[in-house]
Amino acid sequence: MSEHKFRYMLTPGSQFRFVSKFKSWIVLSIVLTAATIGILFINKSVRGEYMNWTIDFAGGTEIMFKFHDASGKPVTVDVGKVRDAYAAAGEHGLDIGEIRYTDKVNGVEETINGISVKTPRFSALEEPKQQSSAAAFREAFAKYDISKASWNGDRLRVRAKKFIPFDEGKAVLEKLGFEVRPWDSKEEKSFATADEATKDFNQVFTVRGLDRQYEKTLDEALAPVDAVVIQSSGVGARAGDKLRDDAAKSLIYAIALIMLYLAFRFDIRYAPGAAFAVIHDAVMVIGVYALTWTEVSLTTVAALLTVMGYSVNETVISFDRIRENESKLKGKSIERIIDISINERLTRTIMTASTVFATTLIMNIFGTGLVKNFAFAMNVGVIVATYSSIFLAAPIFLWISKKWYSGPPRRSHGGPAAAARAAATTPSSDEE
Repeated sequence: MSEHKFRYMLTPGSQFRFVSKFKSWIVLSIVLTAATIGILFINKSVRGEYMNWTIDFAGGTEIMFKFHDASGKPVTVDVGKVRDAYAAAGEHGLDIGEIRYTDKVNGVEETINGISVKTPRFSALEEPKQQSSAAAFREAFAKYDISKASWNGDRLRVRAKKFIPFDEGKAVLEKLGFEVRPWDSKEEKSFATADEATKDFNQVFTVRGLDRQYEKTLDEALAPVDAVVIQSSGVGARAGDKLRDDAAKSLIYAIALIMLYLAFRFDIRYAPGAAFAVIHDAVMVIGVYALTWTEVSLTTVAALLTVMGYSVNETVISFDRIRENESKLKGKSIERIIDISINERLTRTIMTASTVFATTLIMNIFGTGLVKNFAFAMNVGVIVATYSSIFLAAPIFLWISKKWYSGPPRRSHGGPAAAARAAATTPSSDEE
């Protein structure tokens, strides 16, 4: 029979001793987990936040744009050019994506392709500018008995005993360098009516700030295309906190369901190891995001859940081979069975991990925005998931099996002579 011409990635029958190295890898995992926790606290003390939260979690402002040419005809702008424009302007932490809606243009309903820009900034005004302009406004209208004049984003909220006419307030703000948005009819009526209880007039002067600043940036970068703000809205930190809590709950629920699945799919011995491996993988990805100060968004949470699914898949394949070999290799010790099982699946593990890593690496290198963010988590996740399925899930299964499932010692029958004969004829547990 002629020898085949295929090349093996690993020589068949490889005998790598994984079990003997389990303690070292467990110690390494504990050290890395502790380091991750340390990095989070360092970020909190140095940067003010545990992680680089985006608008999804920290709050901010979402601005939607549409675009048209000199004739007023709607045009579509490449989202990559928008990202480049804001990057050149020094804007960071933006989440930029495409939007699509229908609108009537010259009486004809058309599909408009626009751009959504999410920024962690709430206002174009820096803190010193807010304080100085509010103080100047109070001084200019001291005779109106102002009890409050403070900024909330791009809105100056004023409480006074006398009504401040819009034109007078606008004139003072324009001298301070602001462009003021006119009141509509509803606002005029509301602001001109005193509070029945306090007799105070509560007024709001809105300046064109962040949305106009972002609009001008696009106008300069995309000329002759004209950018038009169609909507600007704020996302409060309270909404971000709720999203953060919901994201944490989703991870906890996923881990609980994974343990339940494994307890029924195999037996209870397997569930703790898989759960620990999944938690470890999620913590490692979080640690890399914290170390590199990479933006954390809802897409990151989706990537974390994907990594957890990949980790479980690798662990289940490992456990399935161990369970199969437990019934086939009854004369061998559990340590030897684990070594044989991992060696048997090693080629498959390398091929799968390499394929997924290469694919997500290309996405990470050439992708942008949310795609790049997702791919970065997957790059890290593939590495730690492959590692944990071998060096974390299996050791915990081994420890549980030896401590609680080793079973009672076998009793010999027929006296000492029979026991001696049984010992002489029983193969060694390490024989193959």
